[in-house]
Parts: sequence; structure tokens; C-alpha cells
Amino acid sequence: MRRQYRADGLLEQDLAADPLHQFARWFTDAERSGIDEPNAMVVSTADAEGRPSSRTVLLKAFDERGFVFYTNYGSRKARELEANPYVSLLFPWHPIARQVIVSGRAERTGRDETAAYFRSRPHGSRLGAWASDQSAPVASRAELEARYAELAARYPEGEGVPVPPFWGGFRVVPDAVEFWQGRQNRLHDRLRFVRTPEGWRVERLFP
Repeated sequence: MRRQYRADGLLEQDLAADPLHQFARWFTDAERSGIDEPNAMVVSTADAEGRPSSRTVLLKAFDERGFVFYTNYGSRKARELEANPYVSLLFPWHPIARQVIVSGRAERTGRDETAAYFRSRPHGSRLGAWASDQSAPVASRAELEARYAELAARYPEGEGVPVPPFWGGFRVVPDAVEFWQGRQNRLHDRLRFVRTPEGWRVERLFP
């Protein structure tokens, strides 16, 4: 199970001035390539004892402040981020032989920002946020569906669903962002932006 990557390379002079603008360029390329859910990313956290865990989450916003996703604040990832805010994000865009790896610190988004996003979600997704005690054990699928049905009866389609107080966003403020481009003979291009007091420094890594 081995393939040769024949993509064009990534050179320092072709980079944007900062990692968020470079990410925007590559995200647009990923969208245009037809990748299914290019905003899917692997979020890796670690608990207070350093034991790691990973899961796939959808990126919901990004700008010069960082990368935003939403979750139940009682979920495993949220509890681990409260104990240890350091986090890694991985965008695995395999069809175009690219990866983006973000390392940084997570901080909660404000309630106004959370509420604005929550109101933009489909009605069923808003009910689902209330129905699920994310990461907690549940006795059966039937129990989950019964919770959802009760909420659907209480908040029918077209009626506003309040934002759960236990649900909200995290913004990952990057300290480093690596852009990985697959190349032939495993001589991949790896260019990493590193935050410094003077601004972003770019370094090339051995593949």
C-alpha cells in the first residue's frame, strides 16, 4: 500500500505572509478539489496526566484569531481542554496529498458568538445538542431517541430553541501551523509557521 505523490511543491516564496491566509488558500483548494467535508479535522487533546485522545470534529470558522469548533462542555475533549488547553488540529486532505497541522491553545468563545452560531444550525441539530450528554454512557439507542422525541415535541419546527448552557465553542489560537505537501520519493515539503514575539517565522522541516 504505497503511492507516489506527484503534486507540485510548496516553496517559501509561494507562502502567504501568515498562516491563516495560507490556510485560507489551501482550504479553497480543498473545497474546489471535491474533497468531502474539507472542514473535517482531527482534534487531539490530552488530560491532566498527559493521556491523549483524538476525534474528528468539523471546523466552523477561522480568521486571524484562530480556528473554531463547537461541542458540549461536558464532553471528553472539553473536559480535557479545561485541564490542559494545549491542542493539535490535523486536516488530512489525502486526495490532494496535503495536510495542515495546527498546534496551539484552546479558549472558550464568547456566549454571543456561540449563540449566533447555534441559531444558524438546522433545527434538528439544535435539538440534538440538548438531547446528548456527550461522551457520557447511555443505556440504549432508544433512550437517546426518546430524549430527542421529547424535545421535538417541546420545540416544534419553526420554534426557537434556546442555547444549552453546557454547550459552546472553543477557539484554537495557533502557536505553530505546518503545511505538508506530499512529493515524489517521500521528499515531502514541510513548511511551518512558528509564532514569535516579532511575528511569524517560517522554517522548513526534513520530511
